[in-house]
Amino acid sequence: MHGPRRPRSGGRALEPTERQHVIDLLHEPRFADLAIPQVHAQLLDENEYPCSPRTMYRILEAAGECRERRDVRSYANVVKPELLATRPNELWSWDITKLLGPAKWTYFYLYVLLDVYSRYVVGWMVATRESKQLARKLIEETLRKHGVAPGQLTLHADRGSSMTSKPVAFLCAELGVTKTHSRPYVSNDNPFSEAQFKTFKYMPEFPDRFGSLEHARSHCGAFFPFYNNVHRHSGLAMLTPADVHYGRAAERIAARAATMNTAYLAHPERFPHGLPTPQLPPTKVWINKPIQQLEEEGETKLVAL
Repeated sequence: MHGPRRPRSGGRALEPTERQHVIDLLHEPRFADLAIPQVHAQLLDENEYPCSPRTMYRILEAAGECRERRDVRSYANVVKPELLATRPNELWSWDITKLLGPAKWTYFYLYVLLDVYSRYVVGWMVATRESKQLARKLIEETLRKHGVAPGQLTLHADRGSSMTSKPVAFLCAELGVTKTHSRPYVSNDNPFSEAQFKTFKYMPEFPDRFGSLEHARSHCGAFFPFYNNVHRHSGLAMLTPADVHYGRAAERIAARAATMNTAYLAHPERFPHGLPTPQLPPTKVWINKPIQQLEEEGETKLVAL
């Protein structure tokens, strides 16, 4: 049951003909893509004041037309990428980041190819520009270096110009590599590359600026071997990317278990919960794990009613 209708303020409500005039104004082609405040301002500049902007909104709402009026770019329903890696060289992600150069507004460009399963940096390059042809060359050489067979690999990236370029697309088609992309304006569809860049730039040794291209390449030439072979990764049960990428994880875990067992036998009273066991690295790594998978694994969060 509806409540009492709000009485019209005496003498202030627009007459039906005036309301229709407002609708007709807003339907004019010159106003079709303008927001209400812009329409109102333009009418004021033409010495016309049909009503306030708020009244224009109310009239449109009553007519069922209160929506986005501007002609804005729309995107088709882009499917969320749901990508799974269960072994090395099955899913790579790649991205490009800027490095500050020696002077203001100067940059170098770091290209990085990352194995999602192992977090191992399989290829990198520093250049003076972002280039589709350079990207193609890096990808081609890295695929050859790691012996990736046709149909084996999915290569994921965001929608930057180099990532969506025809040279890269043609290369992937030639070599039997599946190419996927993040959704437009979605920042978390390429999380592994973003996390790797954060690790790179948050290291204490990372300079405010690079003095030259040689400086940038020298810094990266020292960092990436450290990252791959020395850096213990929190997402890999504190193993190094190289341990996981080259199949040494089981050996490392067994050695850790033996060390823990020795410590337990020496002082069992120090372990109230019993024999400790080392953490295991994940056997499945997802970009955007499906909701059904989350529910089956009990990882969905309860929503308070």
